[in-house]
Amino acid sequence: MAKAEFNFSYQFRVRFAECDMQAIVYYANYLVYFDTAILEYLRALPYDYRGQVERTGTDFHTVKTLIEYHDSAVYDQDIAVFVRVSRLGRSSLTFSLELHDEKEDRALTSGEIVWVNTDQAAHKSAPIPEELVLKIRALEGDI
Repeated sequence: MAKAEFNFSYQFRVRFAECDMQAIVYYANYLVYFDTAILEYLRALPYDYRGQVERTGTDFHTVKTLIEYHDSAVYDQDIAVFVRVSRLGRSSLTFSLELHDEKEDRALTSGEIVWVNTDQAAHKSAPIPEELVLKIRALEGDI
């Protein structure tokens, strides 16, 4: 996808500690970038994710992660993770993500993360809070 197809992005600069011996981002760190960008997406809505847990007794669990590696990010590179909710279910959210070099419009990595909202006491799926649904639809349109 093109950067223009996303309504949110979060910038990073690749740190040395995130790289392997060849100064290439270690493959597992892409999930850290994705997770951080998702939390910043929620903050930008604005949505109080931690408050949801306290108010409702529900929390999101990651049930699926998918990453496709198209090219490498490297030490000291300016990158951005682009995030959008591509599917909004009764209890689940699907995030589509792409990591781009700040100066280019081609994805270095792309991926998908699925969260399921779960009642922490009953250990069963629970509806996504309506406040969050409304804020996502306001940003993303009709999903």
